[in-house]
Amino acid sequence: MLEDLSSKIDKVLKKITGQGKITEDNIAETLREIRRILLDADVNYKVAKQFVEEVSRKALGQEVLKSLSPAQQITKIIYDELTQLLGGTTSELILSDKLNVILIVGLQGSGKTTFSAKLANYLKKSNKKVGLVACDIYRPAAIEQLKVLGKQIDVPVYASEEKDPVKIAADAVAQFKANGINNIIIDTAGRLHVDQQMMDEVVAIKEKVSPSEILFVVDSMTGQDAVNSAKAFVDAVDYTGIVLTKLDGDTKGGCALSIRAVVQKPIKFISLGEKLNTIEVFHPDRLASRILGKGDVITLVEKVQAEIDEEEAKKLENKLKNNKFDFEDFLTQIKMIKKMGSLSSLMKMIPGVSNALNGVNVDDKALIRIEAIINSMTKEERKNPKILNGRRRLRIAKGSGTSVQEVNKLVKQFEEMQKMMKMFSNKRIANTFMNKMGLKF
Repeated sequence: MLEDLSSKIDKVLKKITGQGKITEDNIAETLREIRRILLDADVNYKVAKQFVEEVSRKALGQEVLKSLSPAQQITKIIYDELTQLLGGTTSELILSDKLNVILIVGLQGSGKTTFSAKLANYLKKSNKKVGLVACDIYRPAAIEQLKVLGKQIDVPVYASEEKDPVKIAADAVAQFKANGINNIIIDTAGRLHVDQQMMDEVVAIKEKVSPSEILFVVDSMTGQDAVNSAKAFVDAVDYTGIVLTKLDGDTKGGCALSIRAVVQKPIKFISLGEKLNTIEVFHPDRLASRILGKGDVITLVEKVQAEIDEEEAKKLENKLKNNKFDFEDFLTQIKMIKKMGSLSSLMKMIPGVSNALNGVNVDDKALIRIEAIINSMTKEERKNPKILNGRRRLRIAKGSGTSVQEVNKLVKQFEEMQKMMKMFSNKRIANTFMNKMGLKF
């Protein structure tokens, strides 16, 4: 996410590391480079100019704290200003216990339909009754896509042969309301470019269903074009929040850093990838931290907590203590990790890893290969890897579409892991180690 922008800013800040104090000269030089980086990232020039001026104003004349270097001091100022630029505080969805109609708007190709399903899944996990409405009558594929996605998450989808999207929206709201579904997400039609017909249609739907939220979905990879369409939509429908999609793609960052400042509307969600659980509530401070290469541990912890079952965690803890962790348990952990998103996106939430991984491809297929190998084992083999002789390993390799060498490598790594766990199963050794760490075992 925004790795190129993050890497460039990190290099600039490293240049002033070790300098004794903040001066007008080193501030000016650093901020000239940062301004250039922001403009290269397609940040709105007025936004870039105002950002640099504000950082300069706060940095000049400040005494550097004894515990901080000039680089750390400027980094802190830049972090604070990035957080403010992105909105300052988290802006949650405004939902009541009664009826909530959420209108999804934006250009074609921005990811509206996929986001609609992601939002439905997100609300459903919060024990809310949710319904989806297909109002993109111009693209039959969009209606079918929404039906397929709705089926995947077990959320009803209202679709009609009716040719009037305003009537479809009104009928859907009436039907869902009658069935006790009070959170209704309406996926509207988009165009490749802003046009009056599209705007008139969205305005008509808004007036008919009185949405509690209108979310503008924008493709983060489209730079200043996205900001221009954001202005057009806010003028027409005065949406309540922004959704940034495709932030995990090859995006420069200009859209993310410009859009909120230009339209003065909060960013409410970011959407990453195609999986229906890859949606995050937007936290300005966390994205600022990621941009500066400081990671996002809080979001990582939240993802882990969302996927871990407490009872299963206790069972796993007991198995680890008693040295009974087997391939069956390993497979369960792999499935949990896959639910949280790609390996690269998870690793980049760890402080310092984002810049270290810049330009490095983290192979998510590695987990798929490991999963295939374990799935090709019998239950007996998973529970007792010691019986994996040459003949069995050859069968597993053929069954998983891998090589015997890959199977051998996995088994060896697993045996090494078991030895480590066995060491910690010795309570005396474990207690000694944990006491040194200041923890209890």
